[in-house]
Amino acid sequence: MFSKFTSILQHAVEALAPSLPLQEDFVYHWKAITHYYIETSDDKAPVTDTNIPSHLEQMLDILTQEEGERESGETGPCMEYLLHHKILETLYTLGKADCPPGMKQQVLTFYTKLLAHIRQPLLPHINVHRPVQKLVRLCGEVLAAPTENEEIQFLCIVCAKLKQDPYLVNFFLENKSKRPETKSSERAEQVKENVLAPDTGQSLAEEQADCPEDPTNNNNNSSNYNLVTSLLNLTKSPDGRIVVKACEGLMLLVSLPEPAAAKCLTENTELCELLTDRLVSFYKALPQSMDPLDIETVESVNWGLDVYNLKEDAAVFTGKRALISFLSWLDYCDQLIKEAHKSAAAVMARAVRERFFVSVMEPQLMQTSEVGILTSTALLNRIIRQVTSEALLQEMVYFLLGEEREPETPATVAQNPLRHRLIEHCDHLSDEISIMTLRLFEQLIQKPNQHILHSLVLRSLEERNYLENKPQEEREPLENGQPHDAVDLEEDPLFGDDLSPNSRLSGSDWLSSSPPQSPDHSKCDGKTEVHKIVNSFLCLVPDEAKSSYHVEGTGYDTYLRDAHRQFRDYCGVCQRWDWRGNPKPFEKCNLDIPFFEGHFLKVLFDRMGRILDQPYDVNLQVTAVLSKLSLLPHPHLHEYLLDPYISLAPGCRSLFSVIVRVVGDLMLRIHRIPDFTPKLLLVRKRLLGLEPEGINIDHMTLLEGVIVLEEFCKELAAIAFVKYHAAASSSP
Repeated sequence: MFSKFTSILQHAVEALAPSLPLQEDFVYHWKAITHYYIETSDDKAPVTDTNIPSHLEQMLDILTQEEGERESGETGPCMEYLLHHKILETLYTLGKADCPPGMKQQVLTFYTKLLAHIRQPLLPHINVHRPVQKLVRLCGEVLAAPTENEEIQFLCIVCAKLKQDPYLVNFFLENKSKRPETKSSERAEQVKENVLAPDTGQSLAEEQADCPEDPTNNNNNSSNYNLVTSLLNLTKSPDGRIVVKACEGLMLLVSLPEPAAAKCLTENTELCELLTDRLVSFYKALPQSMDPLDIETVESVNWGLDVYNLKEDAAVFTGKRALISFLSWLDYCDQLIKEAHKSAAAVMARAVRERFFVSVMEPQLMQTSEVGILTSTALLNRIIRQVTSEALLQEMVYFLLGEEREPETPATVAQNPLRHRLIEHCDHLSDEISIMTLRLFEQLIQKPNQHILHSLVLRSLEERNYLENKPQEEREPLENGQPHDAVDLEEDPLFGDDLSPNSRLSGSDWLSSSPPQSPDHSKCDGKTEVHKIVNSFLCLVPDEAKSSYHVEGTGYDTYLRDAHRQFRDYCGVCQRWDWRGNPKPFEKCNLDIPFFEGHFLKVLFDRMGRILDQPYDVNLQVTAVLSKLSLLPHPHLHEYLLDPYISLAPGCRSLFSVIVRVVGDLMLRIHRIPDFTPKLLLVRKRLLGLEPEGINIDHMTLLEGVIVLEEFCKELAAIAFVKYHAAASSSP
């Protein structure tokens, strides 16, 4: 009761007494701190047993109050006193010596709050940025130090200040030759001497050994970037929260636009090593064998949310935790490279390519163990799916496909061993490996990178030498009549004249040349032309081999809607790749070079040619890849894959000619199978889940192949129609 009364009386006295001017109050609190060092003989007592924390808090409150009472940007007398008397230098020295014990923590907190609460720019002052630099060096020195939390808060506020004013980062690129090296044994002895110095908190030796005041002098190859080094050290903390904060700080620093900082980041710090070493260690922690479905379906990851969660989740499958850790760190590398200054991003991405992809993944992909190939291919597929940064995607593509741009020849297909091996794996003895590798390429050709498509298909089609090089009059005449069961596609509700402007395909004026001006048939009006082409695909499969019209919901209109959406998406991706205009003029093409479809298309066409004899799942994946290629809005690909009327050079094949051969083979086989059509319908219903599994049906592989073939022809017809419609709707 008495103590409560005393407290009330004290507050009343304080309220009645005239308050000291802010500067006097500020100086009083600072003198109280320095007097502690003069008067105390026991420097082993923890700082929390002294009044130092309270005085520091009061000083911060006074500085904040002073700024609030003045015009924006005006420096008050308390701040002038702090700067002129180098208070931050003195505090740094006390924190460095950690005298009394716990002082380092107090100093870090003071610096952090000062930078966070004061709105006027402090870092440009030499008496701020110099001690801040020095305090940065103290952070991350000891792993799992008791001050880690304060260290990371301090470093992050410095990073945030640099993000606001990126030029200031030049103050933090310190010349290595001028870096002071003070032995730890000397620290305690210097403390009192430095505190008692009237205007400075540092020794003469330290004053002279400091870094240059002009930040522009630091643009050299021998700079320390201690802010990065300290953050890198803290990423090794056992405390997950500290690690995430350190990673966030690095994310801010790599994005600064200063070229000198970007150069120093990659040349004079261990950032690239940390990124790649950790990626490698997470990858090597994965089980040698994993179910591809687990790899494909594990939930999406975010680097800051999961990787450092020490609470193990229930093991849904062996290696799940390790996989999430790997994918999370990959996500961090990807985001860091995406945010980074362009020059730093290129160096970091190159490091990931050399130290992870080439050193670790390539041997995994080139091995002979089927289990190992399957696991590593599934992981690579997941990596491809996840990478979004332009620089890392480019390096990954060069790793997978090589950097060559000239057309392939049969003699050069094995020029790049990894590319050759991956394409060969699309036609592997193991169906699982074939399917997984085809999925990988399907994923790859949907990435926004032009080199992927150039390397895999376009460089082989550049000269259009798949076309017959004969004068018009020497060619075989074509039948231009409409097929007997032509479908009036313009009546389709999705593509009628009442299309709203929003549903039309934007940005497709560069397809206005489609249908391409093939040299072997004259154009009638576009509507007739599109009917001919669409019906060429729809009528490829003979009526007795068709089963979709017996089952509801398997019509052609479904493919039209999908093709419409997918083509619009592709147009968005490819718009900046200058694929405008007509195919290369026929007279400018070098038709004397022997045509080679390229390794990738060769394997795809070979597999397509065996559609009646290979498993259903393989067929689905082969046709999925071919349909994605057909959707691409490049005039040569469009002509080669979707124009049935081109006159092929001798010995050449196109997608249409491959399917024609398959249909010819099918016609011979149909008559050898009794009750062919009823069996076909039963298989279709089973595949759709409309019929229960029952007795085995003869020729199951062939029947499933016929169903895939019919569906694929409908899909190609829809793609052709959508592309022609897009060209027509965007042309004047």
